[in-house]
Amino acid sequence: MPRRKPFCADESRANDEPLSATASRVDHWILVEYRSLWSRDAFPGSGLSEQVKDHLREQLAVRRRTRLLFIRSRARRGATGLIAYAATSREGEEALRAVSFEHHRDLLDVDFAGGAGEAVDHPILLVCTHGKHDPCCARYGRPLYDALVDELEPEWVWQSTHVGGDRFAGNLVCLPHGLYYGRLDGAAAARVLDDLLADRVHLDPYRGRSCYSFAVQAAERAIRTDTGLYGLDDLRLVAAHRRSDSAWTVAMSARGRGIEEIDLREEAGDLVHLTCSADELRRPRRFVVSARRARPAA
Repeated sequence: MPRRKPFCADESRANDEPLSATASRVDHWILVEYRSLWSRDAFPGSGLSEQVKDHLREQLAVRRRTRLLFIRSRARRGATGLIAYAATSREGEEALRAVSFEHHRDLLDVDFAGGAGEAVDHPILLVCTHGKHDPCCARYGRPLYDALVDELEPEWVWQSTHVGGDRFAGNLVCLPHGLYYGRLDGAAAARVLDDLLADRVHLDPYRGRSCYSFAVQAAERAIRTDTGLYGLDDLRLVAAHRRSDSAWTVAMSARGRGIEEIDLREEAGDLVHLTCSADELRRPRRFVVSARRARPAA
């Protein structure tokens, strides 16, 4: 049956919906290799035993803002054994560890929150290809994954389940820093990768950093745009204050420039289908900078 409405990613592009301040809020990640089919709700719909599911739910509950994703790699289809990762994206605490195991039941002995696994010395790139969650994730995610696989070592890039923001597909998340990028194709992804390997943020397709609230993500982008400070560690959050239901002040330490302070106002964006399955048009939030001040560091 033909579609009655445009794909949500195409609609978002056509409306020129801003990418800024749209990264999901995540501090900790659990990534589990799962090669079987992914249902729309991948974790509850998986073939994992109830004991394993309960254990992973307990691990998710240990630390706030922890997210579980299934991952898979074309290069590992016939590989023996499985792998899982635990990542932390909190500012100044970034870490990535890997756990190898034979069967999913072995996860019962893994304490992700307790520091299980061996340290990983390279980034992990996650491409959302979860087509059963939203067709745009497969439509734009799979070509993006194919492009990155041609450029990277197999253990660097993985397909993943839903990362948030279907309408911004193709979506890429770079761990351990939790950098979100959207509307990527192969050429744009190559530029993102070049900057990532140089410890820089590639600003044009940048959605934000998962350890920051939406208001802080908006302030970060505004400061990077105005100052040209693109290094991952060029900015550090000092404080974020919500002055009212729709107004924020965010202060960030900027390398070589003291403290940059941004006033933001939250507004409703243009009407859009947030996902392909959404029947109603919604107005996503957006942030508008109302003032910017610079002051010396204390």
